[in-house]
Amino acid sequence: MSKLKKIFLITCGSIFLILGIFGIFLPLLPTTPFLLLTAACYARSSEKLLEKLLNNRYLGRYIVEYRQKQGIRKSIKIYVLSLLWTTIAVSIALFADALWIKILLACVAVGVTVHISTFKTL
Repeated sequence: MSKLKKIFLITCGSIFLILGIFGIFLPLLPTTPFLLLTAACYARSSEKLLEKLLNNRYLGRYIVEYRQKQGIRKSIKIYVLSLLWTTIAVSIALFADALWIKILLACVAVGVTVHISTFKTL
């Protein structure tokens, strides 16, 4: 692998990692897909970074549980859905002026809720 490609993959993986971390706190930004992209980039560029990611006390569990199709812990589901609906409700009440934006936000919340609910609960 060329050095330039390796640097590119590590950079992309690191950007995805940052987005994944933000996704833990921002309900509309998905955590797991970004962490999976991080793992894919690191797997193709740096075994050391991949191992650090998979063995990370906080983030490694997301990837390992998803890759092994084990599911999502109940506490995480409750936290994510609570944060999602709180954020959406505040956005609708305080920031969305147009009715179509309010409807769109509600549809996004319902869609994310359905998606998260389809995962097996640990």
